[in-house]
Amino acid sequence: MDLRRATTVTELLAAGHLYDAPPREEWAARFLAADGHVLLIAYVDGVPAGFVSGIEMLHPDKGTEMCLYELAVDAPFRRRGIGRALTPALVDIARERGCYDLWVGVEDGNEAALATYRSAGAGDDGGFRMLTWEFGDGAAQ
Repeated sequence: MDLRRATTVTELLAAGHLYDAPPREEWAARFLAADGHVLLIAYVDGVPAGFVSGIEMLHPDKGTEMCLYELAVDAPFRRRGIGRALTPALVDIARERGCYDLWVGVEDGNEAALATYRSAGAGDDGGFRMLTWEFGDGAAQ
């Protein structure tokens, strides 16, 4: 397994089968151009097998923290330690960038995600509810 930070639109598009929906070239370019956006791809025999993305957030009284935005591993590659390798790699990047912490929201009952994050050193910070304002089909600029 080879972990690499995605730095080109081509890399992001080639990993498209790992995302929830097909990636768009314009959005991939914007992602890479945005300060504080990180996406690591795990390759197995040259094939994108999984990814983790993180986004830095800065607040005037707290400094910078990172959110582990998404972790995904392609079904044929699951249970091989890919998620377990990607997670601490993102943690290391957050530390290197001076973030005071890294956090992730996990749905109750997602035992695979909870086990992955705990095995990478995360602690449970208590209950979490996420409320969302939806603005249509996600095609907003």
